[in-house]
Amino acid sequence: MKKISLLRKLFFSAIIASQLSACAVVAVGGVAAGASIMADRRTPAVQAIDKDIELEAENALVKRFGDSAHINVTSFNQKVLLTGEVKDAAIKEDAGAYVKAMKNARTVFNELVVGPNSSYTSRANDSYLESKIKTQMIFTDQLPSNSMAIVAEGTSVYLMGILTQGEADLAKKVASNTNGVKEVFVYFDIISQEKKYA
Repeated sequence: MKKISLLRKLFFSAIIASQLSACAVVAVGGVAAGASIMADRRTPAVQAIDKDIELEAENALVKRFGDSAHINVTSFNQKVLLTGEVKDAAIKEDAGAYVKAMKNARTVFNELVVGPNSSYTSRANDSYLESKIKTQMIFTDQLPSNSMAIVAEGTSVYLMGILTQGEADLAKKVASNTNGVKEVFVYFDIISQEKKYA
């Protein structure tokens, strides 16, 4: 009986972790979609803006740079994170400038690395590390995991979200203590304890 309960818990945690991905919006029916929106501290309108920023920027950058770059765009509360690899510093600068010029981008964090494009194995490892961290966040009390975006690139992890200072400190600690993580960079919007319940 205990074994079944544990398997059920692991199964549901895997489903939840997949729904937290910054790369895709997963909605299984209206109820699941509604629950996901309610758990997110961004308004539905801002969530839609973030998704538009990601799609528009990724499509434009692929057309602009082709195989000379592999750029991931993550937007949370209109703060935009660029990760991945570019052929040279000029492309890094151009990519950052393009996203900064987008009308809905509030702030841009350009973490692009100059070097060869990462392999599919490396990208799969990044996805696995993100899933590991997300699962740990889900099982950490007092941590609103749906109010965060988690991006892994190699051994570096980037956290974005809308959290109180205590939640932010806890989220950074959980990510830092995850096996395989060497550095954690945080780009949180910090809110007061009162605003947390607003």
